[in-house]
Amino acid sequence: MARTRVNVSALYAALDAARTKKELSWRQLAAAVGVSPSTMTRMANGNRPDVDAFVALVRWLGMPAETFMVDPEDEQREARAEKPELMAQLAPLLRSRSDLGAEDVKYLEEVIGAAVRRFASDRESRSR
Repeated sequence: MARTRVNVSALYAALDAARTKKELSWRQLAAAVGVSPSTMTRMANGNRPDVDAFVALVRWLGMPAETFMVDPEDEQREARAEKPELMAQLAPLLRSRSDLGAEDVKYLEEVIGAAVRRFASDRESRSR
């Protein structure tokens, strides 16, 4: 039996980032997508959108639906597995973006790298 579910927090975060970039309110976003504002409120509270709303939301984002689908068993396996370095995962994505120049990519890699090092340092000092 399939146990795949929608990762509501990831979907909501992606919508929030796109909404902020386009300078839209949540109500304006709902209208642009063609869903009710209450759908956005339900998602803010961690509730899944219905199937039609989910399709409309991922289409509006221009992202594959699979990006926001997770399987609890996969999550458990991933939690136990060693994670690849974040920058190793992000670098190809950043470099593949046609809207970022080489200098932009270099800057973003430096900023993200500094943040990753800071977080690791903070975690290390808390574990002592």
